[in-house]
Amino acid sequence: MKVPVESIKNILLVRNDRFGEFLLNIPAFRAIRQSFPSARLVLAVNPYVEGLARCIDFVDKVIVWENSRHGLGQMMHFSNILKGERIDLCIIFNPSKELNIISFLAGVSVRVGYDRKWGFLLNRKIQDKKYLGQKHEIDYNLELAALAGARITDKSLSLRIDNSLIRGLLRQASIEGCRNLVAIHPWTSDPIKQWSVDKFKELARRLENDSGNKVIIIGGKEEADKSQKYFSDFIDFTGKTTLAELAALLKECKLLISGDSGPVHLASCVGTPVVAIFRNDIPGKSPVRWGPVSMGSSVVEKPSLEDITVEEVFAKVKICLG
Repeated sequence: MKVPVESIKNILLVRNDRFGEFLLNIPAFRAIRQSFPSARLVLAVNPYVEGLARCIDFVDKVIVWENSRHGLGQMMHFSNILKGERIDLCIIFNPSKELNIISFLAGVSVRVGYDRKWGFLLNRKIQDKKYLGQKHEIDYNLELAALAGARITDKSLSLRIDNSLIRGLLRQASIEGCRNLVAIHPWTSDPIKQWSVDKFKELARRLENDSGNKVIIIGGKEEADKSQKYFSDFIDFTGKTTLAELAALLKECKLLISGDSGPVHLASCVGTPVVAIFRNDIPGKSPVRWGPVSMGSSVVEKPSLEDITVEEVFAKVKICLG
């Protein structure tokens, strides 16, 4: 049943988990905007992602709903907020029992999502088959947008990023205007996706010694101590940037080298090529679903990350640097 475009005045799009997953919804958000051009677009995101969400050109409002357990009073409060926003259409991109309940209590007319976690409260839903890893995460998100009546015309990732955000940081590190920056993100949130930090360190040395590139190390605040331990010989921005500043920093780089992690998709949003290191033996975590989409990107993949050598990654990097 087609959603009547003229009856939809306010749309809520929810993706309130990690920032990499959030970014891969941008094409779905864009498709909704283009298909409901007169509607107001509201995003509900994790607090950590709020700054990035405000870098999406076509979004009218950003509200915060933390991805954690909430009490009934908090859920009722958020439901009342949605009533105040007069939401007509809600798409819940990451399955959530709480959000299914909240959208129902808020009286949202069209409630779209996956048939999981009290999916009976939704009135437009599909099975969640993302664990099979048969498509890219972008395509899975676009399926939900299509269920709401969106037409798919553009799968690209993009953010409005001002490079002046990190001018002072580059000046402080004496690399302002440097044209041979290569970023390395040696960390992942999931140990099962972690390539050896020692191999990342060896790769960084080879990049500077053999290729004449200037390596910068990036990561979040939670990784700052580890980064200081392993990468004290390199320019280390770990824990020193917001996500928007990190996007601006990646925009200045010729290449990002990373495991399966959020910065892969942040680099894709600013057009920076990526060499990503993946294990490919778990369908739901494979590069088919989570690989980089920026032009010129490449993947080094094996069933076991231990079998991926520095030489293999370095060879791929040299090709990408051209």
